[in-house]
Amino acid sequence: MASHTSRTMIAALQVSLDGFTQGPNGEKDWVDSWADAIELIPDVDAFVLGGHMYPDYGEYWKSIYANPERIEPFQERIPSKREIAYARLAARTPHIVLSTTLKSVSWPTAQIIRDVAELRTLKGQPGKNMYVVGGATLVASLLNEGLIDELRLIVHPIVLGKGQALFGGVNKRLSLDLVQAKSTESGRVILTYRT
Repeated sequence: MASHTSRTMIAALQVSLDGFTQGPNGEKDWVDSWADAIELIPDVDAFVLGGHMYPDYGEYWKSIYANPERIEPFQERIPSKREIAYARLAARTPHIVLSTTLKSVSWPTAQIIRDVAELRTLKGQPGKNMYVVGGATLVASLLNEGLIDELRLIVHPIVLGKGQALFGGVNKRLSLDLVQAKSTESGRVILTYRT
């Protein structure tokens, strides 16, 4: 596939029907697998995360990569084939962690960048898709900066009532174009919007 003149930045997130990415106490027990979102994005050559999300994310996927047969912390089962595949992809794909506070990152493929301008420069370089893993605070700030090209939402048939709102930090009105809506057997709906 030929390089683009600018990379496409795609955020893929799991969200409740009422628009929350986690419950009021950080609950995420309603998400079966964190590997699902990557399947929505082909041709990824960089992952983008926020500094708050990275430490847990890094430990979780590094642990699966190192011990795919072991039951992970906070899980009641061994990792699925999709999760193992995600861990392997994540281990070899550069991760860009946007943080003003993190001192270091544990993955050899991860690098810390300090501001959105640096991310804008990276996005402007030729390459494949950039997968914005999250969290919601990062996604909102990148939407505010006009950096996200597509949003892919896995909407779960659950109402949390309160929690961390996906668009809580968005500070302007956004009109989105619906590209695709697909329902799954599990009752989830996958929505793809272009910004």
